[in-house]
Amino acid sequence: MKGSICDYCANYVYDDDSESYYCDVNLDEDEYYRFISSEYKECPYCRSGDEYKVVRHQM
Repeated sequence: MKGSICDYCANYVYDDDSESYYCDVNLDEDEYYRFISSEYKECPYCRSGDEYKVVRHQM
């Protein structure tokens, strides 16, 4: 089973109090509406959590 793109996102953080993951992106009302209304095919806020991605790209 393949994980979602959120599993690899730096904005997807674990909350010890609720013992669950959540998206840590702070959206204003307009951005949030566009996000939940499915105007986006892919998450525009997804940021790779792979710290070595840039280094591998430069090699």
